[in-house]
Amino acid sequence: MVAPVKKLATHADLVALGDGTRAEVVRGAIVEKASPSREHSTSQFAFGVVLGRRFQRRGGGRWPGGWWFGTEIEVEYEAHEIYLHDVAGWRRERVPELPHGRPTRVTPDWACELLSPSNAKRDTVDKFQVLHANRVPHYWLADPVEQTLIVHRWERAGYLVVLTAAAGDVVRAEPFDAVDLRVSALFGAEDDEE
Repeated sequence: MVAPVKKLATHADLVALGDGTRAEVVRGAIVEKASPSREHSTSQFAFGVVLGRRFQRRGGGRWPGGWWFGTEIEVEYEAHEIYLHDVAGWRRERVPELPHGRPTRVTPDWACELLSPSNAKRDTVDKFQVLHANRVPHYWLADPVEQTLIVHRWERAGYLVVLTAAAGDVVRAEPFDAVDLRVSALFGAEDDEE
């Protein structure tokens, strides 16, 4: 006896759910994203503000610039792998205009996921493997409760951990290593002072 073939979800299945549903396609299955905790929401906002202030601009001037950022943008890596990254970024030198459309099929140069009990496996295993297969140069995993950050760099054999940090640390974290970043500020736990 042959088991019935399970239909793998695609972007059309996400669209059919309606605009009010926050969901991803992971390993061909539709996975609803849980409502964010206070820690998750605050951190997602702070990551965008801290990095955006320094990098979401054209190059030159006081800050390095050179990036586009977005939160919860649908990125399609494969027909059955569509993610709403907590924060993602594209280098302007590679992508002159902010990616648009739903989903975007322009692979980001950096993606960051904020971990929670409901998504830890998807972010640390499933997405990790797909992002590596699609050559996303940098993948950050951040824990908003513990306020820890793990920075990964793409290497042919797998992602290499290039930095681990926690609240209180000041780091130069790839690919944003042109400036010092206070880890506590990334999580919204302290002011982002210059």
